[in-house]
Amino acid sequence: MRLDINLASQPYEDARQFWLRWGVALGAVSILTLALIAITITGWFAARHDHATIASYRVQIAERDAIREQAQAYLNRPENRSTRDQSQFINELIERKSLSWTRVLEDLEKVMPARVHLVSIQPQLDEDNQLLLKMVVGGDSRDKAIELAQRMEESKHFAQTYIETEHTATEGTGDRVQFLINGIYVPETEAALTTPPGPAVQTSKRSRP
Repeated sequence: MRLDINLASQPYEDARQFWLRWGVALGAVSILTLALIAITITGWFAARHDHATIASYRVQIAERDAIREQAQAYLNRPENRSTRDQSQFINELIERKSLSWTRVLEDLEKVMPARVHLVSIQPQLDEDNQLLLKMVVGGDSRDKAIELAQRMEESKHFAQTYIETEHTATEGTGDRVQFLINGIYVPETEAALTTPPGPAVQTSKRSRP
């Protein structure tokens, strides 16, 4: 019977295998540490950029708030309160979708005669808080303007239509005459509840520049 006896004072260890294992583990830990450091540095720079962007936005917001306060103070002056109230009323109509400028233009297009076109339009409130449209239209004859006013009066979307003034158009516009036509606009929700009035077109005396 053979017995193997190890008389060494320390047990045998494979140093190469030991350092190989620990070297791989140490390398992995080092790579992970470097990755974490890179992520931290990148995040720090990104946070600095975000803070700078937020600060810039805050400055812009403060500037706009100051402009808004100045505009509000201007509108709150006694001489401007009427304009402010009219603007608020019209804006409320738009927000409630009772008034759509796209729909207004579409309704005008439906009643616009041939060889007549819209030059400008200005909304404002009348004494009864109704939306009054003051429109400048151009064309080649007075009869076409009267026809437009009649069509508007017969439409369920317009009321109290009349020609306020007319004058010879300036050169370069392509029109022979231009007319200022006023009319109350009835939004879709109100038009559904009312019957269209009969034609009652009014024309003022012709005025020349």
